[in-house]
Amino acid sequence: MTTLTMRWATSGDVSAIAALMAAAIDTLQAGFLTPAQIPASRAVMGLDTQLVDDGTYLVAEIDGAMAGCGGWSRRQTLFGGDHSTAQRDPALLDPATDAARIRAMYTHPAFARRSIGRHVLTACEGAARAAGFATAELMATLSGEPLYVACGYRAIERVAVGQGEAAVPMVRMRRSLTN
Repeated sequence: MTTLTMRWATSGDVSAIAALMAAAIDTLQAGFLTPAQIPASRAVMGLDTQLVDDGTYLVAEIDGAMAGCGGWSRRQTLFGGDHSTAQRDPALLDPATDAARIRAMYTHPAFARRSIGRHVLTACEGAARAAGFATAELMATLSGEPLYVACGYRAIERVAVGQGEAAVPMVRMRRSLTN
């Protein structure tokens, strides 16, 4: 890795973020999902532009190329993009009692296995901690689960989102931010 930089995303980044997400879903999910589940996963994953609007979505770049992205949220929504309205709830969380949400973590396939996700996750956890949250929660894909386990998250629920053969397996996970 050469120079990794991170910055908060702007609305001008949305199309590049969407392209990165599509590449990550199509390529990095292949070893974990069936051919029917990969296109179905697009219905439940993706960018929630509320994160960009809230200033809680990061872009990671290596030498100017978008290598990864991810965010955190102080809102109820646990996962899903703008198009996946079933899971969306914009109500604000209470840092004293609720877990911050880690959201929409993706690494471009060209930069996979280079600690991009770990750097973005650490920055998001730090921002959530600074906002007063003591716990973080996320909904992991099967390809993301090993990273989150390595970073101290534990599975609290396994779910299948969608129906039939195209239902996408996901894992709800949680971690303390105080230790």
